[in-house]
Amino acid sequence: MSKKPGTFKGTRDFLPETMVKRNYIFDTIKTVFRKYGFLPIETPSVEKRETLMGKYGEEGDRLIFRVLNSGDKLKKADQDALNNNELPKFANSISDQALRYDLTVPFARFVVQHQNDLDFPFKRYQIQPVWRADRPQKGRYREFYQCDADVVGSDALIYEVELIQIFDEVLTNLGLPDFSIKINNRKILSGIAEVCGESDKLVPITVAIDKLDKIGKDGVIKELIERGVSNDAIEKIDPLFQLSGTNTEKLDLLKSYLADSEIGLKGVEELEWVFNQVETLGLKQAKLELEVTLARGLNYYTGAIFEVSANNVQIGSICGGGRYDDLTALFGLSGLSGVGISFGADRIYDVMTELDLFPSSVTNTTTYLFINFGTEEQIYSMQIAAGLRRLDIPCEIYPEPKAMKKQMKYANNRHIPFVVLVGSDELKNGTVTLKNMVTGEQETLTKEDFLNKHK
Repeated sequence: MSKKPGTFKGTRDFLPETMVKRNYIFDTIKTVFRKYGFLPIETPSVEKRETLMGKYGEEGDRLIFRVLNSGDKLKKADQDALNNNELPKFANSISDQALRYDLTVPFARFVVQHQNDLDFPFKRYQIQPVWRADRPQKGRYREFYQCDADVVGSDALIYEVELIQIFDEVLTNLGLPDFSIKINNRKILSGIAEVCGESDKLVPITVAIDKLDKIGKDGVIKELIERGVSNDAIEKIDPLFQLSGTNTEKLDLLKSYLADSEIGLKGVEELEWVFNQVETLGLKQAKLELEVTLARGLNYYTGAIFEVSANNVQIGSICGGGRYDDLTALFGLSGLSGVGISFGADRIYDVMTELDLFPSSVTNTTTYLFINFGTEEQIYSMQIAAGLRRLDIPCEIYPEPKAMKKQMKYANNRHIPFVVLVGSDELKNGTVTLKNMVTGEQETLTKEDFLNKHK
């Protein structure tokens, strides 16, 4: 017997019922993006290796899927590197392409490549899949969609405020009952490293403390030691693990803690302005919280850092983002500040499924099913269905005059709310009988009245 086919671990097929729910999420996100003036773009799934490598830190680079060269290119593999066990060098010789790890770095490449065709500040949104060679587990996939919104060409903090509003509006519109937007500033993290006398270890420190919620305080301290951070520095960092109170109280404590760090105080000032504006404008549902250990572990953030979590659901962050002033400089265009956010559509889907948040109307993709009683009735039904479709009303005609029970079961399985019965009497009288599949109620209407009720 042939082997049963399957998907690569960490990837999935999506059945129609799942797809309509996913599209509901995508459409909700797009609607809010457009309200704030963002425009859509797309970039290729495959990028040049050098475009991606070195942009995500040591851990991120290990999770990039490389694409094996083919044909003559593969023949040029560096055999000497392989024989000398120089595996990174050998890997580069057999692969000069990679699947994109996220949408932000390809977007930076896009901006540099098309800079003469764009108007700045440039606001874009992008909804496409990304790939990571991660260990699959709940809420973590090897192929998943990101829904990004970014602004490049301005360092104005108004965009941080707008992105917080977008988080709030999208997730509120999707019906999430309880979620938190956590915010920090990379300048504060730089200030912490400076105050601790470990400015040269900023990245190891931020990578470690970002794992506080996953491995706990003891785990973070252990990793800091392994990364060469001194005991004196760890003692100075320690009070930050217990930082509590309101956002204002936390900011006041940070002002004192970072009193000798100019860059740290700049980060506090930026966050204070953002908090004040958000408080004035108000949020629909979100809780906005300063989280001083939030780092997100990525090398390219330089200012605000965002992370969103659904409270009371064990799934990790569902959104994230931040400011990345230096990213386009990696591709030869300096002085272009950017800030962006990303919605993790797959995790949002899992949260909404767990909390049963999808409206029942989402899966009702067809409004009417015409029951098929025979050839003449089918032709009559086709004429009425054509009229409904001209009015943008989704409908179907069962293809064959099968048993009524089978056709009704099809309607129920498809969650079709109404069936239209066109038998010999309806054909003779120019009418239709409409049955509500939820209540069981029926009514008979003329063909004209049935169509006119939808105009």
